[in-house]
Amino acid sequence: MEQRLGILGGMGPQATQVFYQRILDKTEASCDQEHLPTLIWSDTSMPDRTTAILGGDAEGCYRRLLADARLLEGGGCTVLAIPCNTSHYFADRLQAELTVPLIHMPRETVAVLAAQGRRKVGILATDGTVQTGVYQTECAARELIGLTPPPEVQRVVMSIIYDEIKRGEKGSREKFALIDHWLRQSGCDAAILACTELSVYRTYHGLPDYYLDAMDVLAERCITACGYRLRMV
Repeated sequence: MEQRLGILGGMGPQATQVFYQRILDKTEASCDQEHLPTLIWSDTSMPDRTTAILGGDAEGCYRRLLADARLLEGGGCTVLAIPCNTSHYFADRLQAELTVPLIHMPRETVAVLAAQGRRKVGILATDGTVQTGVYQTECAARELIGLTPPPEVQRVVMSIIYDEIKRGEKGSREKFALIDHWLRQSGCDAAILACTELSVYRTYHGLPDYYLDAMDVLAERCITACGYRLRMV
């Protein structure tokens, strides 16, 4: 049976494009035919996940995600991925309704940190991801301390995501420096880029290995889950 990856994207569209490029970059392939067959559904009409979850329409957002996942499942996809961290608030519920595996980006990301022996990690994410405890739950399950920013730093994180990256800008290095200072002053031995807009920021600016990009982890898991080989760098 041919493996086929389904990407439920559009959250945001730039992040979806960057995610697919990372899959291409990370796949060991020397011609078209050695790349992973992929269906991408960029549902740009999807309600904002943070607004829906915190504003009371979580159920409507869930139903939309489920309909999209079933669309990809019906298109012959054998593995599904959602390059949006906040939407993983619904991941286990979605998985229960599907017959194909949905790769859980936060769970896989925290597993990488645990394997590296990290103990205290900063979580850089949207208000929706932070307030629903998506990453804190996964950290606790692995006996890691998941630290979220204080309100004044969280506002800076949200500004980079919503005021800059989602508007097509590259993101402010000066703002990110404030976040980096807080992480290191707080004693974090690693930090998670737990929003795909922050993954886009990293694409533009580069960041040290101190930052683990959840999008990278998801891309690698997609490749291996479908039986393809990772490119050795």
